Amino acid sequence: MLYTLTLNPSIDYIMHINDVKVGETNYANDENMLPGGKGVNVSRVLNQLGVANKALGFIGGHTGRFIEDWLKKEGADHDFISVNGDTRINVKLKGEAETEINGKGPIITKADSEKLLTRVRQLRSTDTIILSGSKSRGLSETFYNQIIDICTEQNISFVIDTNSKELLDILKEKPFLVKPNQAELGQLFNQSIQSKEEAIYYGKKLQEGGAENVIVSLGGDGAIFIDQNQTYLADSPKGKVVNTVGSGDSMIAGFMAGIEKGLTKREAFKLSVQSGSATAFSKDLATKEAILALNNQVIIERVENHEND
Repeated sequence: MLYTLTLNPSIDYIMHINDVKVGETNYANDENMLPGGKGVNVSRVLNQLGVANKALGFIGGHTGRFIEDWLKKEGADHDFISVNGDTRINVKLKGEAETEINGKGPIITKADSEKLLTRVRQLRSTDTIILSGSKSRGLSETFYNQIIDICTEQNISFVIDTNSKELLDILKEKPFLVKPNQAELGQLFNQSIQSKEEAIYYGKKLQEGGAENVIVSLGGDGAIFIDQNQTYLADSPKGKVVNTVGSGDSMIAGFMAGIEKGLTKREAFKLSVQSGSATAFSKDLATKEAILALNNQVIIERVENHEND
C-alpha cells in the first residue's frame, strides 16, 4: 500500500490577473480553489492512475474540511490528524508573472506530532510512504528524520522529496526514490548544472550515496532516471505549459504507480514523465486521460557509457 504524507497542506487559491497594481483594488479575470500540498498532489494523481493509496498528515478547520471533501469526491482515501487552527491558504496570482503568497498554517503540538508518529508505526514492511513538502510550524527540524528512523527500524520503504541539504544525510537510510529538479540538484552540491551530462554526474552521486532510484527533472529538456544498473534519458512531450505546480509531484506519482502495477523501471519512468508533462499542460493536476494521451510522445533512451560507469 502507498501512503503519502503532507505535513502542511493548503488550499491553493488561484487568481488570474493581467496586471497587478500594488496599493490599489485589483479584480481577477478568473479564479478557482484547489487542494494543495505535495503529498496531497501525489495522492490525487495516484488516484487518477487507479493505484490505491492513503493520504496522511495534519489538517484543521473549515479549510481542512475543503481538502477532505475534495479527496472524498475524487475517491482518494485519507487518515489525517485533526489539529486546532485552520489549514493554510496559498494565494497564487497568475498574470504576466506569477506571484505567490503562502500562508503559514497551524502550529502542531507535541501531542499531535506523536499521534502522526504512532500512525506511521502502524505501517507494514510491504508499505511505502512518500514524504514530501515543507514542515508545519511546531514540528522539530528533525521530524522527517524521526519518521525515517521508524521506516528503517520497521523495514518500511520510503520516498523523500525535499530540496534541503538534509537530503544528503538521509541518503544513507536508502530511500526508494529521490526526485530533485535540475536547480535543486545543483543546490545540493553547490553547483550550477548546465547540461544533461552534469545532471547525470551529480544524479549518480545521489544514487551512490544510498538512493535506490533517482529521477532528475529537467523541465522542457526532459528527465533523467538513474539506478545501480542503468541510466535513462527521456525527452519531454511537446505541448503548451500552463501550470508547473504539482508537475514534480505528478512525476513521483507516475513512477510509483508504475512500480505498484508491476511495470519495469523503464516503463515506470516513462509513466512518470507522461504524468509530469500532463500536469504541466493542464490547469489542474493531470487526469488519467491526459496522461495516457501522451503515451506515444515520450522517447526513452538508455545511456550506455557515461561518466563513472
